[in-house]
Amino acid sequence: MLAEIKRLLPISTFSRLLAVFIGAALIGYVFAVRSPEAAFEAVRRIAEQIGPISDSNFRNFLMIFTNNSMVALLMVLSGLFFGLGPWFIMAFNGFIVGLVVRAVQIRGELSPGQIILGILPHGIIEIPALAIAGTAGIVWYRELVAGEGETAERFKRGGKRALKLFAASVLFLLFAAFVEAYITPNVAGI
Repeated sequence: MLAEIKRLLPISTFSRLLAVFIGAALIGYVFAVRSPEAAFEAVRRIAEQIGPISDSNFRNFLMIFTNNSMVALLMVLSGLFFGLGPWFIMAFNGFIVGLVVRAVQIRGELSPGQIILGILPHGIIEIPALAIAGTAGIVWYRELVAGEGETAERFKRGGKRALKLFAASVLFLLFAAFVEAYITPNVAGI
């Protein structure tokens, strides 16, 4: 399966999406440093939207997996809008991560080690999985506008390639959700 992903995945697009996420995370962090009150308000709103964390690891797993799979689907489909959607979604998610990290850090609720361990175990799987989904949408768009053959043929060919990448993304997200729900809280002590 990894060989198939490598064959279908334009590494430069994938790498740039990851770079956008990291850059936006840094911007979110700096924003929170300069405007801590705005950061706290944003985190409060996000927490309201997400709702309380369940005592059930399985419920958390389902919620995380469902949410991330929907984001991945949105990334694939938004790629059809001139190939721009995945870039904005990765930037938004990176900004939010940077904002939340700084807000948690300011509050002093978790040590720096706990913050890192609260993100790293699942983040090293989840963030690239979302970048794969974003790349799938961009691949589909590129095939549609620059591929060979009739429009319907290009749409179908691009869609098949995007669907394979999306399926790989969802498998990685399944694993990431498991790690986030069952392993990350124990490793980070949260």
